[in-house]
Amino acid sequence: VQLQASGGGLVQAGGSLRLSCAASGRTLSRLGMGWFRQAPGKEREFVAAISWISSTTYYADSVRGRFTISRDNAKNTVYLQMNSLKPEDTAVYYCAASTTVQAVRLMQGNVWGQGTLVTVSS
Repeated sequence: VQLQASGGGLVQAGGSLRLSCAASGRTLSRLGMGWFRQAPGKEREFVAAISWISSTTYYADSVRGRFTISRDNAKNTVYLQMNSLKPEDTAVYYCAASTTVQAVRLMQGNVWGQGTLVTVSS
């Protein structure tokens, strides 16, 4: 599977963005999907993950209540709705796929897409 993330950009603090991750090469059905981010000089960190039938979601404490992960298996796309953005959310955001939602959250066997830059100004 190949993953293509989009939707990043520059936004003021308190604003919103929606990231999309489109898959090609195979269906996303039965795959756990997730979003990660990497700020300059920092390690890549988990943001959110979702199971293939959307019954299970996980969020990092830093984004819970502000970000929402969702997926449309018919469109082979995963989304990350980001609200109430903060300057500390500035990072390159990556989508990832793995066999289960637990696996993707733990970065076990992840397939990565290219990143999309999110910049939040204060």
